[in-house]
Amino acid sequence: MTSVGFPRALGTCYYPEHWPQEVWAKDAQMMVESGLTWVRIGEFAWSRLEPKPGVLELEWLEEAIKTLTSAGLKVVLGTPTATPPRWMLDKHPDMLAVDAEGRPRGFGSRRHYCFSHAGYREESRRITGILAEVFGSSVAAWQTDNEYGCHDTTLSYSDAALEAFQDWLEARYGTIEALNAAWGNVFWSMEYDRFDQIGLPNLTVTEPNPAHVQAFRRFSSDQVVAFNRAQVEEIRKWSDAPISHNYMGRVTDFDHYDVGADLDIATWDSYPLGFLEDRVGASSERQKAFSRQGDPDFQTFHHDLYRAVGKGRWWIMEQQPGPVNWAPYNPAPLAGMVRLWSWEAFAHGAEAVCYFRWRQAPFAQEQMHSGLLRPDSAPAAGLAEVRQVASELAAAPHVEANVADVALVFDYDAEWAWAVQPHGQGLSYFDLVFEHYRALRRAGLNVDIVAPTTRDFTAYKAVFAPGLMHLSDDLRHALETADCPCVLGPRTGARTLDFEIPVPLPPALSGLDVTVTQVQTLRPDRPVALAGGGHAVGYIETLDGSAATILEDTSGACVAVQTQNLIYCGAWLDEAGLDRLVALVADSADVSIRSLPDGVRVRRTATQEFWFNHNAHSVDTEAGPMAPASVIWRDL
Repeated sequence: MTSVGFPRALGTCYYPEHWPQEVWAKDAQMMVESGLTWVRIGEFAWSRLEPKPGVLELEWLEEAIKTLTSAGLKVVLGTPTATPPRWMLDKHPDMLAVDAEGRPRGFGSRRHYCFSHAGYREESRRITGILAEVFGSSVAAWQTDNEYGCHDTTLSYSDAALEAFQDWLEARYGTIEALNAAWGNVFWSMEYDRFDQIGLPNLTVTEPNPAHVQAFRRFSSDQVVAFNRAQVEEIRKWSDAPISHNYMGRVTDFDHYDVGADLDIATWDSYPLGFLEDRVGASSERQKAFSRQGDPDFQTFHHDLYRAVGKGRWWIMEQQPGPVNWAPYNPAPLAGMVRLWSWEAFAHGAEAVCYFRWRQAPFAQEQMHSGLLRPDSAPAAGLAEVRQVASELAAAPHVEANVADVALVFDYDAEWAWAVQPHGQGLSYFDLVFEHYRALRRAGLNVDIVAPTTRDFTAYKAVFAPGLMHLSDDLRHALETADCPCVLGPRTGARTLDFEIPVPLPPALSGLDVTVTQVQTLRPDRPVALAGGGHAVGYIETLDGSAATILEDTSGACVAVQTQNLIYCGAWLDEAGLDRLVALVADSADVSIRSLPDGVRVRRTATQEFWFNHNAHSVDTEAGPMAPASVIWRDL
C-alpha cells in the first residue's frame, strides 16, 4: 500500500488510576508487544486529580505518562470534565442539567452537568488549563471531555439554560418585535413583550411553536460549541499537540461540524453490536442475521461523517473488542469481526483505531464491558485479532486516500427540524439520509459525507442531498450550478430559517419546474407502489410542474422529476425504490455500479480495493471467495 499522509496505528484506552502502580510498566510493555502505539488516559480521573477544591494531586498522572511514554507509547490525555467530582456539586448545586420533564439529572454516573452553567464552564476551563500547563509538552494528543451529548445530555431545561437562551435570542433577533414576527407568535396569542418572558419549549400544554423549539435546538448546540472552545483555548496556550473529541454514533443533538471547526482531529466511539440493538433501527430479521457482526453500513456511515467533521483527519478512539454492557442484548463479536472493523476503518481513512478498553474493570458500572484483557489480566478473545491487525499494518501500514464517487450532504440543522416536525410517526432525517447511504453502498459506490457548507462539488460524479428542510441560498446555488446530477427531496426547502413555509412554495429550484402542492405521510401498512417496482413509504408529496418525470406511481402520479442536473424526489423510497433511483443517477452520471451480495461491501482507495464480508457465512464475490466475517484487499 502506498505511503501517504499519517501512518496508521493501533491504540487502547487505559485507566492507570484503576490499577496498582506496580502493574503500569508491565501493562505498557504488553501494549507495545501487542503492536499498540497510542494510549488514551485521564478522561474520567478528576476526583483523583483534584480530590478537594484546589487540592491538586498530579504526581500519579505524571508518573503514569512517564511510564507509558518510556515504553514507547504515545499518550492522548483527556480532559476530565465529563465526570465532575462530588465536591463540585456541593460548590455548584445548580450545575445539573434538567430533563424535559423538569427533573434534574443526578450525581452517581457521568455527564452530570449543564452546558449553560457558567460556573461549571469556568471550572472546566480551569482544570483544563492546569493539565495543559503541566503536561502540554509530555503528551502527543488531547481529547476534550468525553462523548458530548451521550445519555441525552445536550438539551437542558435548567435555570442556567433559560437565562442563556434568552440572552442568545436577544443577540440573534435584536428586538422582541422581530422575534414575534419571525416565529409567527400572533398564532395562539403567543406574542411576547420582553425577552425575559420567553420560556424553554417544554411542559407546554400541547406542542410548542416549532420555531421556538428549533431555536432552542440551535442554541443548545451553540452551548456545546462554546463549552468545547473554552477547553481548546486553554490547551492551545500550552501545547502544540493536536486536539480531538470522541463523538458517538447517532448522537445528533449538536452540530459536530461546528465543534470540529475548533479541533484538529475528529474521533468517534464505535460499538457495532451495541448500536445494532439500540440505534440502527434494523428489522428483527436483520438484527438476528448481523447480531454478532453489526450493521454493514452503520459504522462506515460514521467513518465517512467524521472524516468530514475532522476535515480529513479522524480516528476511532473506542473500538468494541468484545461484549459491551449497555445494549438490550450483548453478544460476543463473531470471530474475525474485530479485525474486519479495524481494517474497515483504515480503508475509510482512519489514522488510528484504539480499543476500549485495555483491561476489563472488576468494579462499577462497566464490569460487564470486555476489554483486551480479562479482569485477571489474561488475554481476552479480541486481543489475538488486534495483534493480527498490528502485524498486517507492519507489512502494509498506509492506505492512500481517494475522492469518492458521490457526495452525500448531512446537515444537523435538518436533523433537528425533522425531529421538531416529523409529520409522521418514526420519520427522521437521520434515517432518510442513512437509507440513501445504504443504497449507495449496495451499489458498490464510494461515498463522501459532506457538510451543508460545501460549495464546490466539482470532484464528484453525483450529489445526494435529501431532506434539507432549510436550504441556504449558497447551497441552493451550488447545487443548481453543479456539473453533476444532484438529487434533492423530499422536504427540500420546505421551511425558512425560522420555520415558516416559504413562498414561492418549495423546492423553488432554479431551472427545475416543480412545485410541492401537498404533503402527506403514509401508514406503514399503506405504501404507494411505484410503476416498475419499489414503493413510497412514510412520506410522499404531490408534485406539479413541467419537469420530466423519471419515477411515477402505479396511478401515473409523478414521484421524481429531472431537468438537466437537478433531480427532485418527492417521496421517501423503500430499498427497491432507492436502488432504482441510484441506478438512474449512476446512468446519468456515467458511473458504474455493482450488484453486491447481501452483507458484502466494497471500499476503494487510490491504490487498493477492500472487500468486507459482514455475513456469518461464506460468500463468493468477484474478488474471490470470502470466509465469514472476513476482509480481503487487492491492488488496483
